[in-house]
Amino acid sequence: MLSFFLFLFVVIVAYLCGSLCSAVIVSRLFSLPDPRMEGSKNPGATNVLRLSGKKYAIIVLIGDMLKGVLPVLLARLLDAGPVTMGFAAFAAVMGHMYPVFFQFRGGKGVATALGALLSLNLILGSLVIVTWLAIAHYTRYSSLASIVSIILAPLYAAMTMGNIEIIPPLFFITIFVLYQHRDNITRLIDGEEPKIRFKDKEHPTVTEEILSPPPGRVITEDDIEGEITAAELTAEQEKPASDLHQEAAEKRATSPKKPTRVSKAKQPAKAATTAKTATTETKNPKPRRNSPDKDSKKS
Repeated sequence: MLSFFLFLFVVIVAYLCGSLCSAVIVSRLFSLPDPRMEGSKNPGATNVLRLSGKKYAIIVLIGDMLKGVLPVLLARLLDAGPVTMGFAAFAAVMGHMYPVFFQFRGGKGVATALGALLSLNLILGSLVIVTWLAIAHYTRYSSLASIVSIILAPLYAAMTMGNIEIIPPLFFITIFVLYQHRDNITRLIDGEEPKIRFKDKEHPTVTEEILSPPPGRVITEDDIEGEITAAELTAEQEKPASDLHQEAAEKRATSPKKPTRVSKAKQPAKAATTAKTATTETKNPKPRRNSPDKDSKKS
């Protein structure tokens, strides 16, 4: 009976801990855009990175991982078994996906699951990280790397921990993480999922320079899809107003001039008189002929 209450206590604490949405809390503390309303509308570290920059994304990432680490450590400190620790990890991930404090609108749970796996077993978490990095490097799909690495997590757990009882909670984590990635899976099948892009260092794209955008510039998804370079973006922002006016003047000078049309109101008076005479001539086209009586009188 005591073990049951311990299990229930750990699971509830883990869920409440996972319900503390790091992305929303950070955005409110620092007056940043709400990640649930802008960007990809996913309250995770990646969306915060796009909306607010590297510094805030790192804070969110650490917070999301701690939500998985702390509940498992609590279960370990209370001498709970591996099954209780596994379900503590699952409850933390569920809290991140469906937070009770934020209208059950959460993220995809990858960072929280990674933190929980690292806390369960360091080798297990390291294997999942290496898998993610390898797949992301060779395929350049971040979502595919998350999907494959989380699918292999139960297998890695069986290999490293040697305890089959830990498999069910990890299997539940895998199922729910895959469900949260259902849109990504559809885009992968349709070939519409965006890739991680690698460019040369001299002219990196905004995708690579997103960690250090130009001052005062918020990177949007339109910039990433357009593949503009950070150098071009900085040069465009640093142009003085005189150069912009000069470019506009050059465009007007080089553009072909359209023929001007003179309105009827602005036509000269002479043209109006000639038009009147032309109309009178059309009305009376035949010249007048003298009658024969008048001709006889003249003769």
